[in-house]
Amino acid sequence: MPSSGLRLRAPILAGTVASITGQAASTGVVLAALSALGASQAQIVSVVFVMLLLYGTLSIVLSWRYKMPISIVWSTPGAALLVSAGGLGFGFETAVGAFIVASLLIALTGLWPALGKLVTSIPKPIASAMLAGVIFSFCIAPFSAAGNYPLVVLPALAVWLVLYKLAQVWATPVSMVVLFGLTAAELNITIPVADILPAAQLVSPQFSLVAIISIGLPLYLVTMASQNIPGMAIMKSFGYEVPFRPVMLATGLGSLVSNFFGGFVTNLAAITAALNANDQAHRNPSKRWIASVSGGVVYLLLALTAGASISFVIQAPREIILAGAGLALFATMIGALSSIVEEPELRLPAVIAFLIASSGFTAFSIGPAFWALFGGVLVWLWLGQRKKTAA
Repeated sequence: MPSSGLRLRAPILAGTVASITGQAASTGVVLAALSALGASQAQIVSVVFVMLLLYGTLSIVLSWRYKMPISIVWSTPGAALLVSAGGLGFGFETAVGAFIVASLLIALTGLWPALGKLVTSIPKPIASAMLAGVIFSFCIAPFSAAGNYPLVVLPALAVWLVLYKLAQVWATPVSMVVLFGLTAAELNITIPVADILPAAQLVSPQFSLVAIISIGLPLYLVTMASQNIPGMAIMKSFGYEVPFRPVMLATGLGSLVSNFFGGFVTNLAAITAALNANDQAHRNPSKRWIASVSGGVVYLLLALTAGASISFVIQAPREIILAGAGLALFATMIGALSSIVEEPELRLPAVIAFLIASSGFTAFSIGPAFWALFGGVLVWLWLGQRKKTAA
């Protein structure tokens, strides 16, 4: 009979791998988003530090409380949305005001499930098309950057492609390590001692209706449609019924706390959730919660590296950081494009949404994410009405 140490080794290893790979795959997108919104280096360090502490703590507490592998992370698709919002020129404090609205809406979804049902009534192909359009420019960034930095970017692309076939879960994190390792070597980047230790810094939010429409509402919709709802479905596929109300309340209110330090939103993990919830984490489903608890501990430890990682990003060329974000978003783009063509009757509305989002269309100072959803849903409703009239 295996010892208790051996029985715990699998979930601890699964949680550690899930947290490290998830963090490596998403950090570049988050840093690009915060930089695009005008955050200072100190503010970026604060955001990463506080959010890692937050979702590490939430992963531990929720998993222990409900004895399920509930993994909480930041919204990578949401961060990609924020990169595109950086061109709207609101300023970081105004963006934080919009984050607060998104966090309140997530908490309200827990209190009022009808709001969640309203979000799910938006056809998935249209929501996916909006996301694909928003991240399109980042997914082509590695190929653009390869022209100026071939010795850095091409090896990372090659590693991603090889591992996508041989060990898919490692494709993004290992390619990111290669990309940033070669960047540090090629450009001789070093981390000053003064930048190593992270620190939290309060941000005074400012509120703008236009920013709420351009950033807050799309951030909420992307987080629900691309993270929370798929996260619930993935957990259900492994036999876990995640308690919707307490999880939405916890992530919404937790996000609200992080907002005052510049953070955006936390949500249920999707890919990370699968790594912690499958039978490799533990043969006994009732013991797999240990994986997400150990993963939460890893997040708390990673929070201590926030200062060093941001110092590196500040020194690296923006093209390479965007290339890293693109590598991290390849899998998201694959999923979004697959969803666009799932239902033939929704292909035209979805394509319209994709084209609006990828065009960068802005009107009345409201960004493309909102107009992509608006245009896609409008075309969907129009075509549906025409069908009824023809019938």
